[in-house]
Amino acid sequence: MIKKIIVIACFFFSLMSNAQSGSASPYSFFGIGESRFKGNLENRSMGGLNIEQDSLHINILNPASFGSVRFTTFTMGGNYTATSLKTDSNKENAQRTTLDYLAVSLPLGKIGVGFGLLPYTSVGYNIQSTSTEPDGVNNVLKGTGGLNKAFFSLGYTIIPNLVIGADMQYNFGRINNSNLEYISGVSIGSQEENKADLNGFTANFGAMYKHKIYKKINLYSSFTYTPQSKLSSTNTRTISTVNYNSNFDIAVVDVVDAKEIRADLTIPDKTSFGFGAGQTKKWMIGTQLVFQNVGKLTSDYNTSSNTTYGKYSSYSLGGYYVPNYNVFSKYYQKVVYRAGLKYTKTGTIVNSEEIDDKGITLGFGLPVPGGISNVNVGLEYGQRGTTAKGLVQEDYFTFALSFSLNDKWFGQRKID
Repeated sequence: MIKKIIVIACFFFSLMSNAQSGSASPYSFFGIGESRFKGNLENRSMGGLNIEQDSLHINILNPASFGSVRFTTFTMGGNYTATSLKTDSNKENAQRTTLDYLAVSLPLGKIGVGFGLLPYTSVGYNIQSTSTEPDGVNNVLKGTGGLNKAFFSLGYTIIPNLVIGADMQYNFGRINNSNLEYISGVSIGSQEENKADLNGFTANFGAMYKHKIYKKINLYSSFTYTPQSKLSSTNTRTISTVNYNSNFDIAVVDVVDAKEIRADLTIPDKTSFGFGAGQTKKWMIGTQLVFQNVGKLTSDYNTSSNTTYGKYSSYSLGGYYVPNYNVFSKYYQKVVYRAGLKYTKTGTIVNSEEIDDKGITLGFGLPVPGGISNVNVGLEYGQRGTTAKGLVQEDYFTFALSFSLNDKWFGQRKID
């Protein structure tokens, strides 16, 4: 299995070596960027549903799930997203290819441990604002970077069908924002550049329970709670006189002012509930509800007078179906067919308009012949934002791919 991990990892990193920014959304300016991680592809393909105790697939969203994994598992996922951005008068297209997550799980009897790395939020925008006045001030705003998470999870089986877990996450990253102000026909302008270095720790607690309610039909439930945490932000702000060309490449002429600002951001507490019903390795349907309070994720570099923040909430409905996982001759009957719907209130309010995200998901779990590993393919179509009040509406299509490699590492020898 180690050789498989190396081959797949090399493939993914070569694929992502030329990857673009993890976001192409103007809304990534707000807070600490656009939320990138929406769960493992298996869960994401069901609208975000993650309620089943699975012995083969890692579920990073709920640390209790690591207590159910019975095989050493390595998983990695990435996606390609094409986005159409439009206002009342203009339309632009953007594409990006990104790595979504990398994780490993190790079963140790009643205990399961997991660790991994994932990009959690991304900032990626390039906005030009042109004045209608002859000598009016124009702006070019750019943003890159984001927040990453390294995590260590521990799951424990209390009794059959009841698992609990917790994980510790280290958050780190850098966000770059710049604002070039210039007058048309004048090759010298002024630029404000902000670099925010972020770091901090977050904890997450979870539980999952399964109960037989009728013959082969099970009731599934899931719960997670993430307490409020702090994110340390070290801001470096530089104001400069610059030269620029038609591509807005910048050459600094003179630094007018530079200073460092230290601040603490607050990541708000978050609660997730999920429940549903199904038959193991046959079908499942359920719903997931996520609620997050208002935090403090703005600093001097990303404060906007026309923006306020409310509570985050997410609602999803999804499930899967397997025609016959034991069949040998008809491969398509062993495929896991997944689908889901999602609706998210991001909590960002611009020009008194709430920025919502809604979409439909579809996925396929493709077993690898001769083993217990699988390849997962996911499709997602969604819409974020609105064209009302001068805002931007994003219509996006995502093609996602992940690998889940499974093996038995710690089996007891039968013959010495």
